[in-house]
Amino acid sequence: MIKSAYLHIPFCEHICHYCDFNKVFLKGQPVDDYINALDLEMKMTLDQFPTNDLNTIFVGGGTPTSLNEQQIYQFCESINRNLPKHKSVEFTFEANPGDLTMGKLKILKEAGVNRISLGVQTFNEELLKKIGRVHKAKDVYQTIDNAKSLGFENISIDLIFSLPSQTLTDFKETLTEAFSLDITHYSAYSLIIEPKTVFYNLMKKGKLPTPGEDTEAAMYELLMEEMERHGFNQYEISNFSKPGFESIHNLTYWNNESYYGFGAGAHSYLNGLRRSNIGPLKRYLDQINGGSLPVMEEHQTTKVEQMEEEMFLGLRKTAGVSITHFIEKFAVDPLQLFEKEIVELTAKGWLEVGKDHIFLTKKGRLLGNEVFQAFLR
Repeated sequence: MIKSAYLHIPFCEHICHYCDFNKVFLKGQPVDDYINALDLEMKMTLDQFPTNDLNTIFVGGGTPTSLNEQQIYQFCESINRNLPKHKSVEFTFEANPGDLTMGKLKILKEAGVNRISLGVQTFNEELLKKIGRVHKAKDVYQTIDNAKSLGFENISIDLIFSLPSQTLTDFKETLTEAFSLDITHYSAYSLIIEPKTVFYNLMKKGKLPTPGEDTEAAMYELLMEEMERHGFNQYEISNFSKPGFESIHNLTYWNNESYYGFGAGAHSYLNGLRRSNIGPLKRYLDQINGGSLPVMEEHQTTKVEQMEEEMFLGLRKTAGVSITHFIEKFAVDPLQLFEKEIVELTAKGWLEVGKDHIFLTKKGRLLGNEVFQAFLR
């Protein structure tokens, strides 16, 4: 049964230098038409793949809070009308600290949104400018104060490390600021330079001074140490929370469970069927307005692919992959199926096998991608 839904808002008022997500400048875009198209896509998809109560709804982007108050109101009304929700649903909205006004926060609160995820990235004003962010550190404090004053308790921020010219001291200072916010969840990722981004073009010209692998590894180790010291549990490679505040939505992905993906460029996993939507806005709108779902590609995963995915997604979690759950799901023992890979990775000190779980060691977390690669045959 499908228990999660992701909705994509591709509009941004500014494009960050590192971002390769499906997004467009907000100005002059058919935002109202897009919200109406999302409404139709939800209806059509639920007709084809019905479900009962959803446990999680996640609105990401782009910048969902680049919509104006009326558009946010209409969009939330559409979600609540189309998607059946469990009474204790985790309903997340991504936001930019500079965009999330008190008025928008009130609309989200009234619509049932109960988790806010803020794109902060760093508290260093120089670095914020360098990476193309337009908010200031003070906007973060103000937005979080406003959210708390309205009763939002589940607040997360995203941080990025290994930014151009960033030092270990810079990152330590950002962590100190982050802990002063008194929130429940942090996501922290190392900078990945993707094609078709400003940073990629600068790197090709030799004009992007990145800290290097050793500093990046030192930053990640510092991150893990500081999170633990401040009482945050690392439940996934890049995610840390106070007990009970783990992102249930993101765990859907890492547990290899089904989810809807609505919007231009969104991805779905519907009972073994992986789908990706058309990315360009006009083509997405034309397809839906023509009465068809905006599916660009779909692939029915084989049992072998599902078992590989179960391993490389599940190993992102600190708890790792449950051997019992794997056997219940696939009627195969992962210790036998992946015996060669597990023996080799254990010998390297990257993987450990416990009583019922296969999981990454601390050393393995630093080399996650190499470990995951081993399970793709």
